[in-house]
Amino acid sequence: MIPPKPEARPDQVAFWRHVRLFRQDILSAQPARLYRAWMAEYRTPFFRSFLCNDPGLVARVLSGRPGDFPKSGRVGEGLRPLLGQSVFLTNGATWERQRRIIDPAFEGGRLRDTFPAMLAAGEAAVARLAEGRQEIEAPMSHAAADVIFRTLFSIPIEHEVASQVFAAFRDYQRSQPILNLAAFLPLPGLLPRFHRAETRRTARAIRALITRLTAERAEVIAAGTAPDDLATKIMTTPDPVTGRAFGTAEMVDQVAIFFLAGHETSASALAWALYLLARAPEVQERVAEEAMGLPEIPAFSDLSKLRLTRDVFRETLRLYPPVPMMVRQAARAERFRDRPVPRRAQIVLSPWHLHRHERLWERPDAFDPDRWQRDEARRSAREAYIPFSAGPRVCTGAGFAMAEGTLLLALLARRFRFSPVAGRDPVPVAHLTVRAKDGIWLDLARR
Repeated sequence: MIPPKPEARPDQVAFWRHVRLFRQDILSAQPARLYRAWMAEYRTPFFRSFLCNDPGLVARVLSGRPGDFPKSGRVGEGLRPLLGQSVFLTNGATWERQRRIIDPAFEGGRLRDTFPAMLAAGEAAVARLAEGRQEIEAPMSHAAADVIFRTLFSIPIEHEVASQVFAAFRDYQRSQPILNLAAFLPLPGLLPRFHRAETRRTARAIRALITRLTAERAEVIAAGTAPDDLATKIMTTPDPVTGRAFGTAEMVDQVAIFFLAGHETSASALAWALYLLARAPEVQERVAEEAMGLPEIPAFSDLSKLRLTRDVFRETLRLYPPVPMMVRQAARAERFRDRPVPRRAQIVLSPWHLHRHERLWERPDAFDPDRWQRDEARRSAREAYIPFSAGPRVCTGAGFAMAEGTLLLALLARRFRFSPVAGRDPVPVAHLTVRAKDGIWLDLARR
């Protein structure tokens, strides 16, 4: 089964047309040749950009010499009002300190500890769904936000502050392009950032609500009555090097990225996974059968039984990676594939193109979850599969996301049968994450 992907633009377009296309949707703004190219260079009046699909170059940037390729400040321009100095945007010593504090919350048995909250959110999502025709991205966003609030602050999405954050974030999504205009100009940090008034307003509202949650948690931590959830773990973990923990302002930045990354990306992947199952009914029935073999109330250990369901989620992340492109900056002059790469050049790593690369995957555009049990996919996955990035900056919540996606997909598939709606094939577009231009519409029937 070949699911939809956006039409590529012509190979040659004027710079300002490319900027307009890029701000509308970075996927259709790219030429089709990138699905075969090992590297492509793009020159603007203000900087040079290199998109790298060569697995050796990807490994060099992300894993081999990550310190020489820090996060690009150009991408951060658009997200700064919401994320501040979060771990997603920082570099160097600041980022290292943040990761030393955050990483322990997601290590070892902590995932097992968060499972009951994750399960409760999944069961609530199933209970909210009804039979009939509906757009599925919205309820998946609701479900993913519920997972974040339950695991982070031990509150459901119905909580007053949680529901306000969720509503404000929907407004933020509608106002925020994936790249701010300043990203295309020289020295973006020294020029006006061109943020829309609505973007600034919603970012302030979200941060004020998160500040309220964080301050309240600090009070109960001080009183010794805080629940043992992710927020408590992170706020009470001192940096082993400096001995300092996050203050309230620093924690607000981190909670903002936990919500953005943990909710927006999971919602995108879950919605596309349900669409792919709807388009492949034979795979959907196998997933439902696997899920029905679980106990009525699954335990964390039961996740290991969901082998096919996990492969479906993994294949969804290959075809529709929530974060379609990552941008680094060359800290010094480099040479890529016998081409000079100047200092401060933008290095673009594209999971979207890498995961569908015609020289790296068999039938790259096909939905085939069984490929993950074949040797060819295992080889390709080692070289050309980075839905959570790789190297030191790999997403700290990657294991959390895989457990969440697999569990929620199983809970949904054992209760409902999903069917596509004729004439309403979704068109992938990328804004904050890969979503559908007009939503993903499915018909739901109870099993």
